[in-house]
Amino acid sequence: MKPTLFVLAAGMGSRYGGLKQLDPLGPNGETIMDYSIYDAMQAGFGKVVFVIRKDFEEDFRNKILSKYEGHIPVEVVFQSTDALPDGFTCPADRTKPWGTNHAVLMGKSVINEPFAVINADDFYGRDAFAVMAKELMRERDRKGDYCMVGFRVGNTMTENGSVARGVCETKDGLLSSIVERTAISYDDNHDIVFDDENGDKCHLQPNTPVSMNLWGFTPDYFDFSEREFVKFLEKDLNTPKSEYFIPLVVDTLINSGEATVKVLDTDSKWFGVTYAADRPGVVAKFAELHDNGTYPDKLF
Repeated sequence: MKPTLFVLAAGMGSRYGGLKQLDPLGPNGETIMDYSIYDAMQAGFGKVVFVIRKDFEEDFRNKILSKYEGHIPVEVVFQSTDALPDGFTCPADRTKPWGTNHAVLMGKSVINEPFAVINADDFYGRDAFAVMAKELMRERDRKGDYCMVGFRVGNTMTENGSVARGVCETKDGLLSSIVERTAISYDDNHDIVFDDENGDKCHLQPNTPVSMNLWGFTPDYFDFSEREFVKFLEKDLNTPKSEYFIPLVVDTLINSGEATVKVLDTDSKWFGVTYAADRPGVVAKFAELHDNGTYPDKLF
């Protein structure tokens, strides 16, 4: 069974100041998503599901989905703040989306096969999709048999501000813990640092593995996620900026013994447009990848 690519495209890209998902960055107007979907198709993925917000559906369908017709089946699902389990009502002052794992839950009705989760505005590289597809096509005989692609944090930084990363610890090739750090940056010495829960400055080695939200799951993950979302809401429903992150659920399932997550190695290097100042470098990189033959003149 071919796996599905599940693309998280509901965010506005607040730090960048626009709809990053629709920004043409390639020499022929390609978006970062175009490269991810092209690479996923080459790796053997058989379907793409996008989670977006309803308010930019028309723009998204006209500018994005139309180009994939005839190349790969696509579906769209929607994330909204009022998409909550029975018994919960979204607070009136809640404007922030509920987070990446809430977005994943929106795919339950249309995904019945192993699937990979990616961010719409991150470039992962062809090898990352190849190793993920190979792992997802493997036969499984139990629930909770998941995977992720691990990137070195030093290969995922920007010079233009802070980034959010899931910082990983591994043992025997399996993820042992993951903690979402929302403000990793370079300090004045160009060391990689973040502030911990107590406000203390912590350093990361450049080869520290981090998650870039390239996860591999099977459909049983939706059931675990629904259960944990109820627990999250019971605690944080009325916390305006609380978010239900994928690493939060994964870490919970690992600690409970309900899941294992194989960390897949890749020689791919990440890049993306976290800030407007990142854009020129990304445009130049895509031009180089076309010039050296990594990508054809026309992807679709």
